[in-house]
Amino acid sequence: MMAINDSASEQKLVGKIQAIFFENQENFYKVIQVKVSNSSFKWDEDQIVVTGNFAEVNEGEEYQFSGKLVEHPRYGQQFQANNYQSQLPTTRTGIINYLAGENFPGIGQRTAEKIVAQLGDQAIEKILADENVLKQLNLKPKQQQSLLENLRSDNGMQQVVIELNHFGFGNQLTATIYNHFREKTLDVLHQDPYRLALEINGIGFKRADQIAEQMELAADDPKRLQAALYQSVFDSCYTSGNIYTDAETVLEQAMSLLLNSRRVSLSDQQVAEQLVALASSGRIVVEDHRIYLRYYYEAEWKIAENLKNLLTKKVDLSAEQLEALPKLVDQIASQLQISYGVEQAKAIGQALQNRLFLLTGGPGTGKTTIINGIVASFAALHDLSLDPNEYSDEDFPILLAAPTGRAAKKMKETTGLPAATIHRLLGLNGSDAPESGEQDLTLSGQLLIVDEMSMVDTELFNKLLAAVPPSMQLVLVGDQDQLPSVGPGRVFADLLACSQLPQIRLNKIYRQQKTSSIISLAHAIKQGKLPDTTFKNQPDRSFIACQANQIQVAVQQIITHAQKKQLPLSDIQILAPMYRGSAGIDHLNQVLQQLLNPPSSSSKEVIFNQQHFRIGDKVLHLVNSPEFNVFNGDLGRITGIILAKEKDNEDHQDKLVLDFDGNQVTYLRKDWLKIKLAYCISIHKAQGSEFKLVILPLVRQYRRMLNRNLLYTAVTRAKSLLVLLGEPVAYQEAVAHLAVNRQTSLQQRIGELIKPIGKVKKQTELTLETKVVAEEKGALKPSSAKKDVTELDAPKDGNFRLTAELIVDGQIDPLIGMNGITPTDFQQVINCQDQTRMDIENS
Repeated sequence: MMAINDSASEQKLVGKIQAIFFENQENFYKVIQVKVSNSSFKWDEDQIVVTGNFAEVNEGEEYQFSGKLVEHPRYGQQFQANNYQSQLPTTRTGIINYLAGENFPGIGQRTAEKIVAQLGDQAIEKILADENVLKQLNLKPKQQQSLLENLRSDNGMQQVVIELNHFGFGNQLTATIYNHFREKTLDVLHQDPYRLALEINGIGFKRADQIAEQMELAADDPKRLQAALYQSVFDSCYTSGNIYTDAETVLEQAMSLLLNSRRVSLSDQQVAEQLVALASSGRIVVEDHRIYLRYYYEAEWKIAENLKNLLTKKVDLSAEQLEALPKLVDQIASQLQISYGVEQAKAIGQALQNRLFLLTGGPGTGKTTIINGIVASFAALHDLSLDPNEYSDEDFPILLAAPTGRAAKKMKETTGLPAATIHRLLGLNGSDAPESGEQDLTLSGQLLIVDEMSMVDTELFNKLLAAVPPSMQLVLVGDQDQLPSVGPGRVFADLLACSQLPQIRLNKIYRQQKTSSIISLAHAIKQGKLPDTTFKNQPDRSFIACQANQIQVAVQQIITHAQKKQLPLSDIQILAPMYRGSAGIDHLNQVLQQLLNPPSSSSKEVIFNQQHFRIGDKVLHLVNSPEFNVFNGDLGRITGIILAKEKDNEDHQDKLVLDFDGNQVTYLRKDWLKIKLAYCISIHKAQGSEFKLVILPLVRQYRRMLNRNLLYTAVTRAKSLLVLLGEPVAYQEAVAHLAVNRQTSLQQRIGELIKPIGKVKKQTELTLETKVVAEEKGALKPSSAKKDVTELDAPKDGNFRLTAELIVDGQIDPLIGMNGITPTDFQQVINCQDQTRMDIENS
C-alpha cells in the first residue's frame, strides 16, 4: 500500500493489539483488533478493527498507525492503515522497564539503568542507528548480542515494510523484496536500489531509478548506468526472443532509457565505459560482436554439453533385438489397427535405437500415430507393462510431457498414459526465474517423449535436459513451422538444423488426406502459397470478407449460428493476433461476453483490471501455477464468485472459483492478474491446443504482427471447422512475410561439441593457463573448438585491451586470447583460486 504523502489527509491511531483475526504469511496482510489509546479522529468505542500490510506485530504491544477510517460494506467502520510503527517507551522509566523485560534476556534492571544513564531517552534509536555506541557501555558480548538481536527483531522487519510502503510497493512486492534481501533490504534500498531491478521480477529500471533519485544518487553514477545497460540487454532479448544482441542496440536503448527516466544528458563515452564494467562484473557476456545475458550464454553451452553426454551412451540393444525391430513395428501396427507408412515405421525404429531422436512434421503427417507406436514398441521391446496401476507415480517407465496443460491433456487422451506439463514434471513453480540456480532433480524412467517442442524456450529446455539422466531415451516432437517460443530462443528449430542429431521430417499427409481442406491449406501456407480456393467456401472451412470495423458483427453472427447448431462454447475459439484495436482481442472479448454472458441482476459480478468477471465466463490462465495444477494457456470457466461482504466469508476477501477441466481452484483478488477473458485469445496462447471450430479474423490493422508462422499456427488449431474472415490482402501479406529469424547460437554450440559421425577430429588437450599463454604469444592459431569468444579481426594497432572506444567503434572482444575455453573451465579456475585463497587464510 502506498503511503499517503498529504499529512493533512492522514489520520493517526495509537493502541494496543488485542487479537490478530487474520494474516496472510505470503504478503503480510493482516486484520487485527486494537484497544484504542488515542486517535486523531472521533472514535467513541474502546476497540477498532485495523487492516493493512504489517510485518511482525505482537499481541499486547502498543503501536501507532497512520491511514484513514473507511466504511466496510458488511463490518462497518474500520481503520485502513498504510503505515505503522512500534509505540516504543519514551520516558526514562519506560525505557528501563522495556529493556529489563523478558524480551531481552541477560540485560536486567541494573544494566538497563546503565544503558539509559549513558545514552539518554533516545537510547533505543541510537543503538538501532549505530551499534558502535554499545562499546562505551562495557557490556558483556552476550548482553550486546541480546540487545542488538532483539531490538532488530522487533524493529528491523517493521522498518523494512514501512519504508517499502513509503516507496509505493504493494503487499506482494514488499514480501518478495524482503524475502529476497532479508535483513539487508534497507541497505540495498539506501546504497544500491538498482539491485531491485536486477534481482526482483516485476521491478524495472525506471522504478528503481525513482528510488535512487530520492536517495540522491547521481545521474551518472556507475550503478545507474550499468543498471540501464543490463535492462537494455534484458529488454532486447525478451521483446525479440533473441538470445543475444549487439553493442549498438544496447547503447542506443540504454541512452534512451536513461534520458527518459531523468532529463540529464550523458555522453556515449560514459555509458560505453560502464558496458565494459558490466561485462567485467560477469552479469553479461561479450563474445565477438554479440552480447548475452550470462544465464542464456551458459544455458546454450549446457544444452549442447548435456546433448553430447546423452549421445555418448549408446542404446543397449542386442543383435537379436535390432533384427526383430521391423517385425515388432508391424505387430504394433496390427495391434493398434493401423498401417504405418515407410517414413512412419522408420521414425519408430530410429526412436527406439537412439538415445536422442527428433521428430517434426505438419498437421496430418502422423506425429501422434508415431508417438503411440513408439510407446507401444518401446514397452514391448523392454517387456514393460503400460498399466499405470502397476506402478507408483514416480516409477512409471515412460514419461510424457508438453509445455502447456492442454497439450499434456491431449497426449494423455491420445496415448491413454499419464502426461504432465514440463513444469510439473520438473517441480518448477510459476516464480522460478532463469537465475534461480541449478536444479537437483533427476528424472526417473526409461523413456521421455516431449510434444509441442516448438513452444519450449531456452530456459525451460536447459532445465529439462539437466534433469534427464544419461540412461534415459529422449524423443522430441513438434512442428518447426509453428510460432517459436514466447521466451528467448528457437530451440527446436536449432536442434533440427544440426545434422548430427538423429531426426526425421515427416512430409506425407496421412490424416484426412482427401477430405480435409484445412490440412491442405496449412501445408500450402507453409510453402508460402495461398491456394485458389482460399477465399471460396469448402465443406470444412469458409471465408467472410469484411473490414476491421465489421469484424465484431461478423463474429457475433458466426457465434449465434454455431449456438443454433448446438455447438458447445468449449468447442469454439476465436483467435486474433493483437490485443488492441476495434478487431483486437480485448474489444472482441467485451463484445462476446455481452453476447454470451450478459450482466444479470440475479448474477454476481466483480470488476478487476478493467475486466468484468461473471459466473460462467470463459477465462485463460496466463502463467504457470503448479501449486494449483494450472498452467500458462489453460482454459477454464468461472463457476463461483465469493464476495468479501458475504456472511460465511471468514477472511473477508473477494474470491473467484475457477474450473479448469474438472480442477477447481479458488483465487483471491491478488491472483486475478493471472487470468483474462478467453472468448477470444491470441494465436500464441492457442499453441498446443486444438478446437473443433476456429474463427480467425485477419485484417491489415494487424499488419505489424502478420507473418507466415502466425497464420500457419492459427490455421492448424482448427480440428474440424475453420472460418476465415477479414481482408484477403491481409492473408496475402501474412503468407508473403517470413518472420525474422531469432539471433541464437545453440546450433553453433552443438556443432562445436558434437561432431558428425566420421568427422570427429582429435584435439590436443591444453590446460587453461597453457592456452592463454600460448595464444597471447601467437603460438596457437584460432581454434574451432568450444570457446567463450569467437574470433574478431585483430585491431590494426595490435591493442587487444577492451576499452569503451572499441565498443563505440563496434570492435568488442573482451576475452581476446581465451580461445577454446568453456564456462566449465572458468568455473574450475575460480574454484581453484577460491581454494588457494582459503588455504592461505587458514595457514
